[in-house]
Amino acid sequence: MFKKILNRRIKVAIVGCGRISKNHFSAIETNKENFELVAICDTDKTKLDKISTIYNLPTYQLLDEMLKEMELDMVVLATPSGIHSSQAQLAASYGVNVMTEKPMATRWKDGLKMVKACDEANVRLFVVKQNRFNKTLQTLKKAIDSNRFGRVHLVTVNVFWTRPQAYYDQDSWRGTWEFDGGAFMNQASHYIDMVEWLFGSVEKVQALTTTTRNIEVEDTGVINLKWRNGALGSVSVTMLTFPKNYEASITIIGENGTVKVGGVAVNQIKHWDFKDSQPHDSEVYKSNYDTESVYGFGHSAYYKNTSDVIRGLVEPETDGREGLKSLELIIASYISSRDGKMVSLPLEY
Repeated sequence: MFKKILNRRIKVAIVGCGRISKNHFSAIETNKENFELVAICDTDKTKLDKISTIYNLPTYQLLDEMLKEMELDMVVLATPSGIHSSQAQLAASYGVNVMTEKPMATRWKDGLKMVKACDEANVRLFVVKQNRFNKTLQTLKKAIDSNRFGRVHLVTVNVFWTRPQAYYDQDSWRGTWEFDGGAFMNQASHYIDMVEWLFGSVEKVQALTTTTRNIEVEDTGVINLKWRNGALGSVSVTMLTFPKNYEASITIIGENGTVKVGGVAVNQIKHWDFKDSQPHDSEVYKSNYDTESVYGFGHSAYYKNTSDVIRGLVEPETDGREGLKSLELIIASYISSRDGKMVSLPLEY
């Protein structure tokens, strides 16, 4: 049985002080009635010294040292993706719950190891998929779940962003297979997550990738998909858009409806048309919001769900097994591109 934490705040430490960490610092502050930030960890002492001027908290360069010295309920992994698995397994061995940024791992077997380790230690594994909390996608999800589309014929997902060479040159791990993964694994991970979250299990994929930047991994790729329910779809991704992030969108063509959610980060409902017109349809555009951040604003809502889970009130929005679904789809796409063949799902466990 998972240990519930009641009648006190959940003690949490952030591991990794890179660009996404600010979303976690902010989300913890927003949910401070449920969470208490008690420590910070990063291998880069310069980053630690900078963050310690803001937060008067214990800082560590070694995760195992922090786990030994601090009484923690949860660690947040905002570190390079390729080390999430080993860090999650280490935290689990200390009986500490784990929240990890996407992707949960860069290898399929490493994702499986994370789930197994947390199960055996009776701790929770949370995989951050904050875009699921976007108002626009929540509105779309309700329409899908109520079968307003009828049979879905075609789905297209586009992620047209830019990541210049300077972005990859910031850190030695960026753009590597071992620690980062490419456009599918990193930047488009949340959008590939939508594929199964909204429409169910994928039967097979066929992918092509290419690389223009001076990196190991792909910066552009396309995936063709067939769902088990018969729908077809595609995911088109590039980090080469000139001169800035242009679009992250999803378009759905169904027998009874057509919808497009676009904007720079699926933040704008662009088209909403159904055969069974309903009074509230005119209100859906109120879900739209402006943003310059591709991260969206879902981290605070994700933390709220996490605290409710740890307190035994609800089930997790995205746990380790849910996180495995998008990882499996991405790994299958890489296998397809590498081997020049169509890949069927599920992958072998």
